[in-house]
Amino acid sequence: MITTVLMIEKPMVPTDVQLVTTLHGDEPQAFVVLMQPRGDQDRLLRALDDVALGELREAVHEADVPEGEEATGPAEAALARSLDALRATGADAVGRLIDDRPLDLLTAVVEETGADEVIVLTAPHYVEELFHRDWASRARHKVGVPVLKLFAHAE
Repeated sequence: MITTVLMIEKPMVPTDVQLVTTLHGDEPQAFVVLMQPRGDQDRLLRALDDVALGELREAVHEADVPEGEEATGPAEAALARSLDALRATGADAVGRLIDDRPLDLLTAVVEETGADEVIVLTAPHYVEELFHRDWASRARHKVGVPVLKLFAHAE
């Protein structure tokens, strides 16, 4: 069985679920999903990413999206939807929200579960990627297993 730690920022859509569950063919899979609630991220960097992607409307409305404590409820709902979608494919899936130290938690989960790989499923973050400050770049130096970065699809 392949054990994958999957880091996400938003609920997985069917295309994302199909992508991560078919990477290893018919091999049985187990997922540990770590969901990052919105917060502790620089609003300016997100706005710059939106502008770089040509999503000016999203850049203008960055302040309207819940962050911090207000983001916990939506993150729990997104995690539950994603776990249900993974389980519907026949995969084992458990998950939890990430608190204030995402890379430390990721490293601990990889060690605890004996994970074979980490997949970071995220929207493009061009500013962070440029300076190698995105999750995948930082995780590659920390977790000791292969780290694959995939871009999440829109609903």
